[in-house]
Amino acid sequence: MIPVCFDITSLQYGRGVSRYTSNIIEALAKKKEVDLWAYGSTGRTHSQLKQLVDKLPIPSNQVTIDRVPVKFLPYIWQLGLLPPTRKLTKPCLFHSWDWHQPSLEKNVGLISTIHDLAILKFPETADPDVLKHHNLSWEKLKKNNAHIIAVSQTTKQDVIDLLDYPSDRVHVVYEALPIETKEVMDNLSEEKYQKIKDGLKLDKPFILFVGTREPRKNLKRLAEAMKPLAKNYDLVIAGAKSGKNTPDWLKHPFIKVLGRVSDEHLAVLYEEASLFAYPSLYEGFGLPILEAFSHGTPVVTSNNSGMKEVAGNAAELVNPESITSITKGIEKILNENFDNQQLRLKKMIIRGQMFSWNLAANQMLKIYEQAYQELLDK
Repeated sequence: MIPVCFDITSLQYGRGVSRYTSNIIEALAKKKEVDLWAYGSTGRTHSQLKQLVDKLPIPSNQVTIDRVPVKFLPYIWQLGLLPPTRKLTKPCLFHSWDWHQPSLEKNVGLISTIHDLAILKFPETADPDVLKHHNLSWEKLKKNNAHIIAVSQTTKQDVIDLLDYPSDRVHVVYEALPIETKEVMDNLSEEKYQKIKDGLKLDKPFILFVGTREPRKNLKRLAEAMKPLAKNYDLVIAGAKSGKNTPDWLKHPFIKVLGRVSDEHLAVLYEEASLFAYPSLYEGFGLPILEAFSHGTPVVTSNNSGMKEVAGNAAELVNPESITSITKGIEKILNENFDNQQLRLKKMIIRGQMFSWNLAANQMLKIYEQAYQELLDK
C-alpha cells in the first residue's frame, strides 16, 4: 500500500475546494492500494474542522489536526516543526492543496492539486498579499519537483505556460459533481421545496447565474445581453459579492441579486431556471455547468478554457466577449422545440456521466504509484 497524507485544511472554508477535497478522499478511501491519512491545520475553527474530518472514511488514529492558524504554517514548517507526515513511516506522499506547501522531510514526495491560475491571468483583480502567498507556494512546488494535478487540460497548459513547469510533471484529473449536490435534492421534500420557492418570490421565468461577482465572471456583459429579453425573463444572480460597491449595471429592475445562498436554495434555483448562463471569461473547470446538467437545466457558457471541456456538445457555447453572441445563445435555447429540448437533455445526461470521482481516484492512484516509485528509486 502507498501511504498518502492528504491535506484536509480546506474543508473548513465551505468552498469548491472543500467539496473537491471531501469527494476525492471518499473515492480514494475505497482503493485498497492506498493507505490514506489526513492532516489539517486551523486556529479558532478547530472543533469545526474536527467535525468535518470525523465524517471522512479515515481512521481517527490516522488524522492529525494542528491548532495552528494557516498563515503561520509556512514559517513553522520551515523551522522543521510539526511536519505534516510525522506519524507516517517513510517513504510516503503528501497531497497538498495549492494554498500552501510543506517543507518536506526526507523521503516524502509532494503532490498538489491546482484548480486554476485565474490569479495570474487576471492580476489586476488579485490581492497583492494573496498573489505573494501563491508565488511562494508555486516556488516550493518547483523546488520539490512536485507532481501537479490539474483539473482540466486548460489548467494543465496554464501551469506549464505561466509557471514554467515541466509538462511531464503535470497530470490532468477531472473533478466531478459533488455527491452533496445529489444528496441535497434527494433529501428535499416537496413541502420544503415549495416553501423555498415561495420565499424566493420567483414571479417571472428567469435565467440563472451562479458564482462570485468578480470581473472575470463577465456579469456586466451578461446583464447587457439580457436586456432584449428583460420583458419576459429576469436574471437571477446567486453568489458572493466581490468589491464594496454595487455597480450601476446591477441595478436594472430585471436583475435579482440574491447573494450567497444555501445548498437547498441553490437546488431550487437550478430546478426552476429556464436556463443557466455562465459566460465567464475564464474557468479552470466550471463545476456549476455540471450542477446545472444534474438538474436537467440547459446551459449557455463560454467557448473557452475549462468550460468548453466540461460542457462539450451538451451546452450552447458562445463568445463571452460578444454581447450579441451571448444573447443569441440564450435565445436559441429558449426557442428550442420539444424534440430539440429532449435531445439536449440526453446530451447533458451523457456529458455528466463522463465525470466521476471513481474515475478521478483511479487516475490519481496511477500518479501516486509513479511518485512513490520515484521515492523508492532514490
